[in-house]
Amino acid sequence: MLTAALLALGSPALATAAAGHTAARPAYDRDTLRRDLAAVRKAGGGDVNVLARVDRTDGPPLMARIGTRTAGSSAPVPWNAHFRVASTTKTFVATVVLQLVAEKRLSLDDTVEHWLPGVVTGNGNDGGRITVRDLLRQTSGLYDYIDDPDIQDRLLHHFDENRYDTTPAADLVAVAMRHRPAFVPEPHGPTRWAYSNTNYLLAGMIAEKAGGAPWDALVEHRVIAKLGLRDTSVPGLDPFLPGPYVRAYLTDADGERLDVTEHSLQHTADSGVVSTTADLNTFFRALAGGRLLPAAQWREMRQFVERTDDPEDVAEMPEGTYGLGLREIPLSCGGFYFTHEGDGAGVNTRPAVSADGGRAVTVSLTTITAPPDLPALNRATNTLIDHVLCTRPPKG
Repeated sequence: MLTAALLALGSPALATAAAGHTAARPAYDRDTLRRDLAAVRKAGGGDVNVLARVDRTDGPPLMARIGTRTAGSSAPVPWNAHFRVASTTKTFVATVVLQLVAEKRLSLDDTVEHWLPGVVTGNGNDGGRITVRDLLRQTSGLYDYIDDPDIQDRLLHHFDENRYDTTPAADLVAVAMRHRPAFVPEPHGPTRWAYSNTNYLLAGMIAEKAGGAPWDALVEHRVIAKLGLRDTSVPGLDPFLPGPYVRAYLTDADGERLDVTEHSLQHTADSGVVSTTADLNTFFRALAGGRLLPAAQWREMRQFVERTDDPEDVAEMPEGTYGLGLREIPLSCGGFYFTHEGDGAGVNTRPAVSADGGRAVTVSLTTITAPPDLPALNRATNTLIDHVLCTRPPKG
């Protein structure tokens, strides 16, 4: 049957490297990347296709791939394969919201109730006590709509009937409002954290009001076009990926392979971007390099908080903190990197960028049968990231 990993269309998951400082490792080259990617594939159960790209100012790009474009074919994974980035979308949306903050169109201290009167209410939910900052850094306590039993049932057991879903963000927020929150933020109390995709539905809705355009148009104009990301898009309700791409599969309730490549389930501001490894590297390097946000908003994005109320997230990612649509993960050689993972239907995305923006790596994994064991996958992926960011380029 389709597993719960399918439901985490934007769920958190990224394990970290061991703490501590180590001496610089030998040069990182294409052969090393291939070996690390093979370890990622093994951690993913072996029945997956993987693609990785490293971009850096101190050396040429590196790429590696293992697997095929479709199940049963001999055509290799395309170097420029498109894929749904799932929750990595959150970093794009947070960037747009912070741009609007810089333009004084809204404030991080504005409440949800101020922008969306009456939307967050009932069952203990109080939009008057939740700020835009709370939404972006996952400190609102709001129920994650993806965890709703009816939504889980539709996706786990009735994927085919629901793959062309068109449910508006406001209706999904209404689903979350049927449930009590994990907590309600206290103005002078401790900061509590729990991951919820509902936060970014609301952030997208607020961005639309403040920015005067749909959230996807804002992302396309303010980020995608600004950086010239030719292979990045927000397809919305269009269920088809631009080519080339790798077909994704899961196993249905009858044990049969189910092609989950084409769907519109990820059409909202928590998960709706499509991209490539090259474009994601460009995006994260531009963000870390100060090309997308003024200094004040970039600092705000990096106001990280501890994760306190989400045992599943902590189990999958033992270390690291969360900022405004951005994670900070420690490196074994000292320092840290920035990321935001994405887990969707048959696809897992792991981008990473060094603190100075000098190096970035993105790993894309596409399943052939079942979703990978996320803690195992994250350990292997983080080892690859750690190697890339903690080593020097080869000479010559």
